[in-house]
Amino acid sequence: MDPLSLTRRLVNIESITGNEAAVGEFVLREMSALGFETRKMPVPFPADVEPHGRERFNVYACTPNKRPEVVFSTHMDTVPPFIPSSEDGERIYGRGSCDAKGIMAAQIAAALRLRAEGLDVGMLYVVGEERDSLGAVTANNHAPGCKYLINGEPTDNRLALLSKGSLRVQLTAKGRMAHSAYPELGESAIDKLLTALERLRSMPLPVNEEVGAATLNIGTIEGGRAPNVIPDFARAQLQYRLVGSSEQLRREIEDAVRDLATADFVLEIPFVKLIAVPGFDTMVAAFTTDIPNLSNWGKPLLLGPGSIHTAHTDREFIAKKELLHAVELYAELARKLARC
Repeated sequence: MDPLSLTRRLVNIESITGNEAAVGEFVLREMSALGFETRKMPVPFPADVEPHGRERFNVYACTPNKRPEVVFSTHMDTVPPFIPSSEDGERIYGRGSCDAKGIMAAQIAAALRLRAEGLDVGMLYVVGEERDSLGAVTANNHAPGCKYLINGEPTDNRLALLSKGSLRVQLTAKGRMAHSAYPELGESAIDKLLTALERLRSMPLPVNEEVGAATLNIGTIEGGRAPNVIPDFARAQLQYRLVGSSEQLRREIEDAVRDLATADFVLEIPFVKLIAVPGFDTMVAAFTTDIPNLSNWGKPLLLGPGSIHTAHTDREFIAKKELLHAVELYAELARKLARC
């Protein structure tokens, strides 16, 4: 099995979060053809997404009649927009090439190599990582009793020792509509929201000596009715990257915006510390993964080819040499863990 060819085939299947069925069916067919026992793990759609008859599921595969001690995992969904694959002599391009379809291909190739050596590993490929980790949450209720989970994200083929968490916040401000020629008769929700956002931008954030500072991204802003109407509503979606507990940060956010807007904490994925393995280069991940939602799948490790700096960009790519090296690294890491 050629992991480079498999990467391109995976990339060419659009699987933006919520539309993962086609890539899931492809993975099921490929894994079954390679002699693995496969099963679907149904996953619900988020409450605000209409299924329209679509199916959504994780994929789990293993050697028939074997319960693996080590499981490879990553996600099948991607961020928008869909970008089909292309390649040159050194790189494969396209949406998901490094985040995380190239990783999936490298893990499957490593699993085949290990099976030939008599070491059986499992593979878990989930949906929803790019939005709410709902696939991982679902999978956590179906763990097979493995000891180790090797999760794949772009870490430049280095083993992550730490991974920042994520706190998503929705700010909502309310006002009163009026004719814009008479602003004194209304109350601008947008003005309130802008003031609230400025307070949050100026608020000191926690620092962890091991991983650095927490960060804030204001991802979306919306509101208002028309240029000549004082706006009665405004909303912003924020994401904090956590470096520890969120308890104090939540209180500070609520206090900062209390007289201006309401703060709803819509999703949290905690900061995690991971284990080191001798012989592997290491790094610290400023991004969030499915790992905190897969706690029943054994002790977690985080490793994958590709750079997070190209993920989610219009020139996302993975270096072919790095992808092939990842096959070696995944196999070696599984061997070491199996001997523990």
